[in-house]
Amino acid sequence: MPGPTVIPVQGDAALPAKVDVVVIGGGIIGTSTALELAERGLKVALCEKGGIGQEQSSRNWGWVRISRRDPREVPLMAEALRIWKTLDQRVEGDTGYTRAGIMFTCENDKEYADHERWNRNLDGYQLDSRMISGTEYKRMFPGTTMDIKGALFTAEDGRAEPQRAAPLIAEAARRKGAAILTECAVRGVETSGGAISGVVTERGPIACSAVVLAGGAWSSLFSGRFGIRLPQLKVKNSVLRTKPLEGGPGPAIWSNGFAVRKRADGGYTIASGHENVVDIVPNSFRFFFDFLPALRKEWRSLNLRMGGRFFEEARVPKQWAMDEVSPFERCRVLDPEPAKELTDVALANLTKAFPVFAKAEIAQRWAGYIDVTPDAVPVISPVEAIPGFHIATGFSGHGFGIGPAAGKLMADLVTGRPPLVDPANFRFSRFSDGSKIELISGF
Repeated sequence: MPGPTVIPVQGDAALPAKVDVVVIGGGIIGTSTALELAERGLKVALCEKGGIGQEQSSRNWGWVRISRRDPREVPLMAEALRIWKTLDQRVEGDTGYTRAGIMFTCENDKEYADHERWNRNLDGYQLDSRMISGTEYKRMFPGTTMDIKGALFTAEDGRAEPQRAAPLIAEAARRKGAAILTECAVRGVETSGGAISGVVTERGPIACSAVVLAGGAWSSLFSGRFGIRLPQLKVKNSVLRTKPLEGGPGPAIWSNGFAVRKRADGGYTIASGHENVVDIVPNSFRFFFDFLPALRKEWRSLNLRMGGRFFEEARVPKQWAMDEVSPFERCRVLDPEPAKELTDVALANLTKAFPVFAKAEIAQRWAGYIDVTPDAVPVISPVEAIPGFHIATGFSGHGFGIGPAAGKLMADLVTGRPPLVDPANFRFSRFSDGSKIELISGF
């Protein structure tokens, strides 16, 4: 099943012998980190096993939102909103960013109270976010048939085009001097005196003093090769997009039955509001106790499935030599089969709410693997066991919007600058220092 069409980025032909930092992974987190570091005058090589933005960074919904985030992410996302406003000028291209607003609907009094309570997390940020009544909702969307209690409407939120963003950021990083290396998997890191001294890629070695692993769903496998235990699982999210359609909503909307946002091409991206597929794989057992609290809270929204994916992942080697083909070269792009039934239900629910979608023509379906952590909060952190090694991963389906700020925070940690926000909530050591790992349900 082919994924979405992504702006192609031609990788550099020459492999640099030495840089200051190697960034592993060409999604929005890796490219944003590379751009920040290059703008600060560091020599950077970004190594991507496939193409820039080919996996979840181009397969997500394209929402740029602070609303209904885990409160631990709110300060960083507030910075991201500021960055998105001028990102097009910075990358000299059109990411499709539009401050169009996002709506989270409330079917009853309890949901309304929950959303109202959440909105207090934005106190002091001077962002346009408020509760609206069901009557006001109908005034905003005269074509809707939804009869709801109300909604949380955050006008400050927006949208951008996932198929454009990471490639444009990568090209901007290259203009600032970064080497952009595609079809160039990193097989592993090298150390000297226990600290990072370089990486070995499929095309040869690169000497460096710092590495940032921004490998998305591949990060746990890469880390495990070197004895770093990173609890991480994959969740499959399925999406469909329509051909251009007149008369649909402008703001993005999340409800219990669907999630929808308008695209720059005039069509719509549509997905289930909360249902995802979780394949049972060997790591499901390896990390079972890490994820047990999350499973207890969110089991209703998870479609657990046992199938061929279990055996596919069981066959992936966990150890490999630096001079042999790695798993990252054997699978350049994760391109899972979309769950057609989930997108069909989402479109049917959307059509009930907005009858104009009865005219919608489906242009494409795709799926992507979201990399999740036990608390659904990312890791943006140095790894104390290997000085110079850093991880930026586990964004749990929230990475696209927060990506530019996550890259800036990661660059701060690499260079030793005062961090953009307090990075404590994103520290890697929380999984091993006895901290209570808590999933805040509903985010």
